[in-house]
Amino acid sequence: MTDGRCDRDLRRRTGVDPRRVEQLRRREDERFRELHPRCAALSGAAERSMPRGVPMSWMTDSFDHPPVWVESGHGAHFTCADGVRFLDTNIGDKSTFCGLDPEPVVRAVQRRLADGWQFMQPLEDAIPVAEELARRWRRPFWQFTLSATQANVEAVRLARLATGRDKVLLFFGNYAGHADELLVSYSGGELRPHTLGLASRAFGAAGIVPFNDLDALTGALATGEYACVVTEPALTNVGVVLPEPGFHDDLRRQTREAGTLLVLDETHTLICGPAGLVGRWGLEPDIVTMGKAIGGGVPLGAYGMTEEVAEVHLRERGPDGSPGELATGGTLFANGLSMAAARAALTEVLTEEAYGRTAGLGARLADGLESLFGDAGLDWPVHRLYARSGWSLGGRLPRNAAEADHDAWPELSALQHTYLADRGVWEAISSAGPAVSVAASAADVDDYLAVVGDLVAELTA
Repeated sequence: MTDGRCDRDLRRRTGVDPRRVEQLRRREDERFRELHPRCAALSGAAERSMPRGVPMSWMTDSFDHPPVWVESGHGAHFTCADGVRFLDTNIGDKSTFCGLDPEPVVRAVQRRLADGWQFMQPLEDAIPVAEELARRWRRPFWQFTLSATQANVEAVRLARLATGRDKVLLFFGNYAGHADELLVSYSGGELRPHTLGLASRAFGAAGIVPFNDLDALTGALATGEYACVVTEPALTNVGVVLPEPGFHDDLRRQTREAGTLLVLDETHTLICGPAGLVGRWGLEPDIVTMGKAIGGGVPLGAYGMTEEVAEVHLRERGPDGSPGELATGGTLFANGLSMAAARAALTEVLTEEAYGRTAGLGARLADGLESLFGDAGLDWPVHRLYARSGWSLGGRLPRNAAEADHDAWPELSALQHTYLADRGVWEAISSAGPAVSVAASAADVDDYLAVVGDLVAELTA
């Protein structure tokens, strides 16, 4: 297909001229460089001691413009080294849903720091944290890690011990953390590493099927090979892909019949309600995992389990009866800082009122986007996920990752994020979409909509 035909197809599908996107992107990239000389200098200096000049190499891959170096953050805004103030609608990839400096968490952390925070022994704060998580997610027993990745790793190990099976079943587009068996993709008729540096043998321990495809799920589970299915309640790393009616009921029924544990990862979706989507939708996982926002942004992961699964956790016997202990834990897990932060976040920040208010702001955001696109004559459907929104360019809301990938337009996403950043709005990651934090206001939502409105006007002029 010629470039001209590609351009015509894009314009017909999205209502936007690719030549206009290219023109605007050149302008906005130059504006970004002009706004951020200090950030550019810091990146240059950092190249002497860090690969790619950043603490984590993905910081240069996941954004559509050079990284900004942050100096401070308060409420729903942060300021970079060049003095540019940003409204944060990425909310730290959901880690700062409590806001950038929630006062109860700051106060609790300061008290803990004054009395020491790392002992490799339990602290009393862990009890109310576990009890509150148990109350919300209706899973009575909990363990703690430092990240959601580690929570998912331990959940998978627990499922293997419970079932005597090795394999993990995933859905295309679901991200469950940076562990070898959780970073798989499918290409050329076989499983492949999703990223570099992964052990090839790990892919024999994984399977992958399309989200919302119950027939494919049935076929995979019929093999009797899978210890667990690991998924988010709704996919959140390919934009948003919502489950079709009846999907979760059938997923739960099929996993039970197959003797396969169901692990639901609420790391991103816990912004949807006091008990995430598990609570909102009445879901019944064997294990629920999470991280990020439950610690108010302080490193923390957790997983909760049913009583039956907890008994396996305590068994200290392998499926063949051999003695041993489950491979869990870490020296810094459940440290005093994490537990103090989580106690404050759960009891004073992530309240019923806060979730009701952020869901209302998310609806205001979605309503505003629908109005903007409708007025401009753009067929860009808007999805709604409580505090989070976003849109699709394909004239439909995707039902799986393949449709989400097909409907994406990376060049337009790159323009969008740079355009917003140049006007003090941080959205950053193309797969994420805007979300509001507990610290956000109606005025912040309106500011976001105003900048998107300006972009739409320029795209359709």
